[in-house]
Amino acid sequence: MTKRILLAAAAVLALPLPAFAQTHDVAALRDAALKDDLAWEITEGLTTEVGQRLAATEAEARARNWAMKKLTALGFRNVRSEPFKMPVWVRGEETAEVVGPMAQKLTLAALGNSGSTGAAGLEAEVAYFASFADLQAAPAGSLKGKIAFIDHRMAPTQDGSSYGVFGVARRAGPSVAASKGAVATLIRSIGTDYHRNPHTGGTNWTVGVKPIPAAALALPDAEQLQRLLKRGPVRLKLVVTPQFKGEGESGNVIAEVPGSDPAAGIVLIACHLDSWDLATGAIDDASGCGIVTAAAKRIMDAGQPRRTIRVLWAGAEEPGVFGGRAYFEAHKGDRHVLASESDFGADRVWKFDATLPEGAKPVADRLAAALAPLGVGRGGDPANGGADVGAVIQSGVAAIDLAQSGLRYFDYHHTPDDTLDKVDPAQLRQNVAAWTTMLAVTANAPEDIGPTAPVAR
Repeated sequence: MTKRILLAAAAVLALPLPAFAQTHDVAALRDAALKDDLAWEITEGLTTEVGQRLAATEAEARARNWAMKKLTALGFRNVRSEPFKMPVWVRGEETAEVVGPMAQKLTLAALGNSGSTGAAGLEAEVAYFASFADLQAAPAGSLKGKIAFIDHRMAPTQDGSSYGVFGVARRAGPSVAASKGAVATLIRSIGTDYHRNPHTGGTNWTVGVKPIPAAALALPDAEQLQRLLKRGPVRLKLVVTPQFKGEGESGNVIAEVPGSDPAAGIVLIACHLDSWDLATGAIDDASGCGIVTAAAKRIMDAGQPRRTIRVLWAGAEEPGVFGGRAYFEAHKGDRHVLASESDFGADRVWKFDATLPEGAKPVADRLAAALAPLGVGRGGDPANGGADVGAVIQSGVAAIDLAQSGLRYFDYHHTPDDTLDKVDPAQLRQNVAAWTTMLAVTANAPEDIGPTAPVAR
């Protein structure tokens, strides 16, 4: 072969791949990911070898060590832990009993950041509220010496939107009740199952409001209490003894697939490493870590992407997105161009939403075509990326949401039932295929898909 022919061949190879070839490569990566076993391996390993991972506890520290070893063994680069400080809350004893002629026990779980009754517990009459709005409307001081019970009825939805509507009873209800004189608060669990599995989750206290005992009743028990209240006044004895342990350490685990063009920016993909302490956190969020990591590994093994892919296993998401905020403060000078998170279980991805610059419309079009064979349609909602990447996106960075079905999610979310058997391996593989597709398209897109410079807050 002559020198001229060799130079001509080299020039052809250096040209950008035609659109069909690029589509073909993405399709091949997508279809191969449907046989992925790494996401299951990560989910199974984390939930088995570490188990529950309450933020800022020894268990979460073990999880960080586990994650760094796993990510390093998989071949990721720049694997490290970035520690941060946060308040520590741990669960204690938690019981509830109806006292009087209809005496019986109720099943409940303290909400994260709940106050304590003390070891002796407390006894008080229950004040019923059909909704959070009814509690808000109660006159000041009207709950003095009473236990506020907030009832409602959450229904399953594919997009999980009911969580935002009903979750306010958990996030804000106890603080509102305390401000009106309540000595404790009970809520109907923010969930859709009918097992005696109470759903925990964090609650927030307004500045100046002293935390009171706050707990969620399992759905059957909430309905039992509702029926009892229809028969007349109900007194409960509560024992809820969590503790605030002062300041402790959590941390984010980060790993990277370095890109060939540093100026093209970083695609940030996230999950959260911590879980509530009632179960092993399989769907919330070990599976999310398995999904994003397996997808990034597939891109890495296929060759160096144009953009750096940064994998964030965030710490301490459950008690207040401490890891997401710490990541943003540490990395707001980095040029992120796109962010996305998997934190809604492991059921099938059914649609995607994208918030991209106008000039990146072709990226979304190519992504829509590549995802369609997986049964993933194009949505019309703005993408929010997820809690742990929220601050990054709010700074002006583009976002893509790969929306999973939420029809089963709130049967298990934050309960003792969030265990590995709830993860469907076939649906998990479809998630990996969708994420692999998204990364193959966005990490290699020739278009500018994000801000040209970091946007500081």
